Amino acid sequence: MNHAVHIIVFAKAPVAGLAKTRLIPALGATGAARLAALTLKHAVEQALVSEVGTVEVCVTPAPEDPLWSGLLPQHPALRMSGQGHGDLGERMARAAQRALDAGHSVLLMGTDCPELSAERIREAVASLLISDAALVPAFDGGYVLMALNRFDASLFQDIAWSTSSVAQVTRSRMGQLGWSATTLSTLHDIDEPDDLRWLPEAWLPAGEEQPK
Repeated sequence: MNHAVHIIVFAKAPVAGLAKTRLIPALGATGAARLAALTLKHAVEQALVSEVGTVEVCVTPAPEDPLWSGLLPQHPALRMSGQGHGDLGERMARAAQRALDAGHSVLLMGTDCPELSAERIREAVASLLISDAALVPAFDGGYVLMALNRFDASLFQDIAWSTSSVAQVTRSRMGQLGWSATTLSTLHDIDEPDDLRWLPEAWLPAGEEQPK
């Protein structure tokens, strides 16, 4: 394992009509954006509270966009960067390689999983003591976190993002590389209306009830 861990949280600005669009039928554009802001705040806070290393929020649009004003906590261990061009795989690969080239282990995570706590982040980092990589799968077939001691572009290329095959294909490619990989407990992403049942009730807009 490298001597330092760098967490990179991938985030999109919680703009009404553009954020959490699959939840708009259930929550409306404003409600979906509000939820996106809550999950973003939660993800960044848990990354900071984990105290495993420095935290970077890699964002779109770029950090200087006024949309980001006041959205993230002020913390000495936190910095922002822009995701840049390319599909999700290209953007993640570029960020991961940058951190690893700087001598860090890297932990990539999104903002869609309220169950991804500081404790679970620490668990993933601890897995890097015995493995080349660690993965926290999502019940929808994706993953909510990937931690790496090594880089290989195949983990990010030709992946059908936002489909049920993402975690399986990623694990398969780690195996093809001959890497040791730890798969941790599967968690729930909040992407579709049915996923709202996994939210703390206080996170839902007033008047909304969780699906039964």
